[in-house]
Amino acid sequence: MDTEKNKGHRNKQVQQPLKVTKKIADHEEATSKKHQSKDKSKKSGTASKRKDKEGVTEPVLHRLDPKSVGYFRRVGETLQQDFESDEDRGLFVRNVFQEVKGNELELATDMSGSVVLQKLLSIATCTQLCRVLTVLSSQWQVVCWHRSGAHVIQTALLQYPRLQKEQSTEEEEESSEEPCSSFDDLVMSLCTEIKDKFLPYNQNTHGSFIVRTLFQVLGGVLLNQEATRKGSHGMTVKSEFEVSESFVQQLQELCTCFPLHTGVFATNKIASLGMQVALQVLQRRVPAACATLCDEVIDYLSTRNVSAESSTLLVFLKDETSSRLLERILEVSEKKQLSRLFRAHFQGQLHLLSSHPIANYTVQRLICAIQSKKMFIKLFDELAPELEDSLAKGHMGIITTLAEACKRLKRRQTELVSKLMEAFHCVDPPSRHMACVPLFLSLLTYEVYYNKEEGDNNEQQDNTDRKLETVNYHGSLLLQHLLHFEDPSIVLKSLGSMSDVDLLTMACNQAGSHIFDSLLNSSTITDKQRKKVLTKLRAHCMQLACNKYGSRVLDRIWNASTMGVKEEIAQKLVERLRELQSDSVGHHIVRNFALTHFVKRRRDWEEHQQAENKRRKMFAEILED
Repeated sequence: MDTEKNKGHRNKQVQQPLKVTKKIADHEEATSKKHQSKDKSKKSGTASKRKDKEGVTEPVLHRLDPKSVGYFRRVGETLQQDFESDEDRGLFVRNVFQEVKGNELELATDMSGSVVLQKLLSIATCTQLCRVLTVLSSQWQVVCWHRSGAHVIQTALLQYPRLQKEQSTEEEEESSEEPCSSFDDLVMSLCTEIKDKFLPYNQNTHGSFIVRTLFQVLGGVLLNQEATRKGSHGMTVKSEFEVSESFVQQLQELCTCFPLHTGVFATNKIASLGMQVALQVLQRRVPAACATLCDEVIDYLSTRNVSAESSTLLVFLKDETSSRLLERILEVSEKKQLSRLFRAHFQGQLHLLSSHPIANYTVQRLICAIQSKKMFIKLFDELAPELEDSLAKGHMGIITTLAEACKRLKRRQTELVSKLMEAFHCVDPPSRHMACVPLFLSLLTYEVYYNKEEGDNNEQQDNTDRKLETVNYHGSLLLQHLLHFEDPSIVLKSLGSMSDVDLLTMACNQAGSHIFDSLLNSSTITDKQRKKVLTKLRAHCMQLACNKYGSRVLDRIWNASTMGVKEEIAQKLVERLRELQSDSVGHHIVRNFALTHFVKRRRDWEEHQQAENKRRKMFAEILED
């Protein structure tokens, strides 16, 4: 049973939110005359209008007064704190939403106020959220085209999956106000708004943002948006959820507006993003509609460059905006559709496109999208003779995606290795074969890496003592794919001939550390071949343990090792146990390897490690089955 003291403390916590919300009420009373003098449109959530220099009418948004800004800032700070119970938090949020009434538009379009409103909406009940959206819906365009308001609308829309799952157990306050619209009705209202102004919304920076969010909610597919192009393979699916048929129907109706302005969506940087997201969502939700839209875009673009000697898409493949849209089309195209695209627009043009600074990215997406082994062989045979040219131009994405496709489709693996050896000038004499891994990792030809004159094949003058200085991201990615080839013997021999210092450099590098993942995971590499490489690293256990990336490699080696190897590694580490414990990275290794138990309770440590080995072996067998 609670003591009187505890009850008093709990009641104080519940009352605290009420004290905060009371401040805004006092402020409103003190400034009532000021509010009465304002335009009546503010009270109803509307905004007055003015004309800019070009004579275009634009809304004049009223700002929150300083005291209100201060109040909502304190609300944001309070929301970040822990509440004693969900009931306390619900009471606080309910009181704050009472103060939001009448200030929805001003709050949504205020830089700091919109952040607080987003936090509130992310934990709001369906009724609370709909009350806010109902007011904002009277000014859809004003809010959706505002840099702060757009984020508020996005946050509200993204609550749909959460509100679907949650069953409200709280009784809403009795109110004399008119009932607000349902969430579905508000979404439909926004669809109507956007459908009537489809092109302007998609061309507006913030409006396009809302359109893309709406597509995802209507389709029940949330995407991970990747902002950078380097190393990006487009948008990936973050999560999926069930939606009503009416939502899917609205999605399809909105997407029928794209063909009316295909030229704009293919060339306008902002508008193009909307079509890209639509294609991604349609592929998951309505594949037939996705295929139709892809055909309509390709058919349209194919008629724009009729004087072209070869592919009519060539000019668009070299344009940054159009090429990104075409990349998305390649990613979502069906197998037969992709085959038609390849024959009509890519075959015979691949060398030209792979050499172009923009079009080479589209070629990479084509390689990643190919599922047909027959089509891949045609593509490979056209691109392979020009690998050295791609290397010289710095288009390593072409080479790494080719390697990934060779691994995935199990075709042309031997040919790719031969072409790589030629491109890096390590075919003749045969002694150069052993140098291929450092060359791949550095992306340097043999002559550049070892500072030799080109054409000089005198083996006695080779400076093979050069140390590996760094690891290139694309070089690491290439080697990871090669280690999964059916015959990785050439790269394994080179890897095994590297010095322990070079292997340590690889292991302690962010990109290089992943090479050891492939070495340990590849089904085409034997334990004996792994041991030849990994044994050299054991002498550097301490350096690995105290390095952010090296410790990850050491952890992987540990999990794959026998009891004897684990004892050997543990013995070397405990010799400097105190130093390891005080290291910001090393203390994790002490915990993971249970090194204190190794020193003080050796038998318990051995039993635990043996049990762990058995568990991992059993788990691996289950996965194989």
